[in-house]
Amino acid sequence: MTAPRPNGSRSRIGLVLAGLIALTVLTLYVALVLSGLFTNSSHQLTTLSPHGVQSQHIQNLITPVFIVAGVVWVGVFSAVLFICFKFRDTGDDPEDFPIQVEGNNRLELFWTIVPLILLAVIAAFTVSTIHFLNQTPQDPLKVEVVGQQWWWAFHYDIDGNGTYTDTAHGDIITATELVIPVNKPVQLSITSNDVIHSFWIPALNGKKDAVPGQHHPLVLEATKIGVYRGQCTQFCGLSHANMRMIVRVVSEQDFQRWVANQQKTYRQSDDPTVLAGKAVFEQQLCSSCHLIRGINDAKIASGSAKKQLVSGVAPDLTHIATRGTFAGSIYNLYTPADPKTGKPVSAFDVWNPGQPGEALYGGDPAPYSWNVATLSAWLRNPPAMKPMYSGPNVTGSDRRGMPNLHLTELQITELVAFLESLR
Repeated sequence: MTAPRPNGSRSRIGLVLAGLIALTVLTLYVALVLSGLFTNSSHQLTTLSPHGVQSQHIQNLITPVFIVAGVVWVGVFSAVLFICFKFRDTGDDPEDFPIQVEGNNRLELFWTIVPLILLAVIAAFTVSTIHFLNQTPQDPLKVEVVGQQWWWAFHYDIDGNGTYTDTAHGDIITATELVIPVNKPVQLSITSNDVIHSFWIPALNGKKDAVPGQHHPLVLEATKIGVYRGQCTQFCGLSHANMRMIVRVVSEQDFQRWVANQQKTYRQSDDPTVLAGKAVFEQQLCSSCHLIRGINDAKIASGSAKKQLVSGVAPDLTHIATRGTFAGSIYNLYTPADPKTGKPVSAFDVWNPGQPGEALYGGDPAPYSWNVATLSAWLRNPPAMKPMYSGPNVTGSDRRGMPNLHLTELQITELVAFLESLR
C-alpha cells in the first residue's frame, strides 16, 4: 500500500505563498541595500557618493545598469517561481512530462535578442564613459603621484616645464595629502618607486595602478570643497592596509595661498625648544632620510638617503605642520573635526582626518591643536604604530619604513616642537 499523497490544492497554495514570500523578502532586501548604498554618503570610501566630474560620469553609468540588473533579477526569479509552480510534480501521473519547447523559435529568439540588446546598450554607454574618462583636459594642474611602501608622494609641476621636482623654479614636493583647487582639472601621472600600488579616491574617480617604471594618467576634477579619503587597493606588503591618502579640495584663492606657502623654505625660529629639536633632527638619522628644504638639502642631494631606505626617499617634512595627517595618513597631526558640528573630536579617530585650519596656509591652526600625544608615540617607536620592515637587524633591500631611533623623552619633546614649527 502506498502512502496517500498530500492534497493537491493545499500543496499548490503552499507553494504559491512560499514563492511570493521569498520573492517579496528578497526584493525588499535588494531594494534596501541599493537604497542604502545610493543615499548614505557618510561612507568614507563609497563610490556611490560622487563629488567630482569623473566620478559623476561613473555614477551616471552604473545607476541605470543597477536598475536594469534589478529588473532582470526580479523577472528571472519570478519566471523560476512560475515554472516551479506551473510544472511541479502533482503525482497524478509519474509518466506525465511538461510540453517540451525545444525548437520554439519565438522563445529562443526572445531570450537571445533581448539580452543582446541590453548588453549592446550597456556596452555603448560604457565605451562612451571610458572615452570621456581618458580625455586629456585643457590647461590642467599637473601632479606626479609616486607610490612608496607605505605612503604617497605628490610632486606639483607648478611652472609647467614638464618636470615635477624643480623646486628652484616653484615646483612643490609634499606627501600623504594632495591639495587641489575646486572645479579645476588635475592631471595625475601615477607611478611607483618600489612595488605595484593602486591609487584610489572613490569620491573623485576610479582606480589607477602605480607601476614602477611606468606613468599612468588619471584626471581628478572635484566639484565640492572638502576632504576626501583614499586607499591603496593593490596588495603591496606588510602595511598595505595602512597606506591611505587624502585629497583636500579648496577654493582657487586658497590653493594659491597654499602654493605660495609651500614654495617657502625653512624659516628659523627663536624658540629654544624648537632650536633644540632642529639640532636633534640634524644629529639623528632623521636628516639622512627626510628633506627639510633650507636645512639638509645638500645632504639629501648627495644620495646619503639611499643608504637608509631602499626606496631612496622618505616623506618631505618641509611643511609637515600644514598637513592634517601623517604616517601614510593613518594618524592625525591635528585633532579632527566632527563632520556635523565642525568641533574638534578625538585625536585618535582616524576616520575623521585631522584639520590643520589656517596652518594649511602657514597660519594658526586654532581651534584645532597639535596632536602631541600621537606624534610623540610615533617618534618613540614607529614600528609599534605601523608594521614595517625597519628593525635594527634589517638592512639593504629588505628595509622599509622608519626605524626606532631610541630617542630620549627630551629629544622627543624637542622634535615634536620643531615639527610643529614647520608650516
